[in-house]
Amino acid sequence: MTKAIGLLSGGLDSTLAVRMMLEQGIEVIALNFTSPFCTCTSKGCKHEATRVAQEFDVQIKIISHADEFMKVVRNPKHGYGKNMNPCIDCRILMMRKAKEYMEEIGATFIFTGEVLGQRPMSQRMVVMKLIEKEAGLEGLVLRPLSAKHFKATVPEKNGLVEREKLLNVSGRSRKPQMELADKYDIKDYHCPAGGCLLTSKEFSNKVRDLLEHKKNVVSKDLSLLRVGRHFRYGRNKIIVGRNENENKVLLSLKQKTDYVFEVPDCGSPITLLQGDKNRNAIETAASLTARYSDSRGKSITVKYGKNRPYKPIVVRPAKPDNIAKHIL
Repeated sequence: MTKAIGLLSGGLDSTLAVRMMLEQGIEVIALNFTSPFCTCTSKGCKHEATRVAQEFDVQIKIISHADEFMKVVRNPKHGYGKNMNPCIDCRILMMRKAKEYMEEIGATFIFTGEVLGQRPMSQRMVVMKLIEKEAGLEGLVLRPLSAKHFKATVPEKNGLVEREKLLNVSGRSRKPQMELADKYDIKDYHCPAGGCLLTSKEFSNKVRDLLEHKKNVVSKDLSLLRVGRHFRYGRNKIIVGRNENENKVLLSLKQKTDYVFEVPDCGSPITLLQGDKNRNAIETAASLTARYSDSRGKSITVKYGKNRPYKPIVVRPAKPDNIAKHIL
């Protein structure tokens, strides 16, 4: 039986691609790349990909390439999209990793759920060909949903895949994919279009700020970007929780040198202060905590500390114009 690597994000398109290859009698080995920037469910694309693999009874391998990916985000050879999204370089990195795994397990080709013209940066014909070339995979990447827009791949030429059963989907409409999902009775797809937080202007601002102020970025730094209101005051980063759930997440992601702030005896955000812990930084973090708390006094007592809030400081709540200048 022919063995192929299927890039499975857990989204609708890659799910359909796996189903189409299974229908052709291909032995599918799913490959999922975890990303700190996935916009899918709160459990992430890894969860969705694993669920799909289990549903189709195919083997799945999860690859984390966070360190290599962050190098790409810092300095992409092919540049960014509209925001901080290095889509082309990200795709090349994944394809190179997929090639390594393909060769390791003796698979014949790679397939993806990509649709021609669906994404403005990485799914144009010329770019898709460039990605294949730089990954060393020319002729070995099959895209079942859009295959008839491309020249026949090696597995098609060799008769391993029937080209007549492949499709010619293109563009940004999801209607053809949803109709195909109905045909295959695929109903439980939570992430029809997928996506990357780096395409968001607001999130990209946070990433850009992080990379500018921190040389060695760790996973907790990336997880923190998803949570709370973020402020930059010189060398200090201040993150203020927006609700009880975010407060819990902030405490779980707190790093050893961070200070924690809270207004006692009322509804209050948890605030993290990173960077120098000078008096001005402490007062600023405290004033932001006071501003977003339920306390309405002109002067508010805020408690803070390295491990838990216990030292009191009395501050005035931050003013709106000062907030606007420093929020990311």
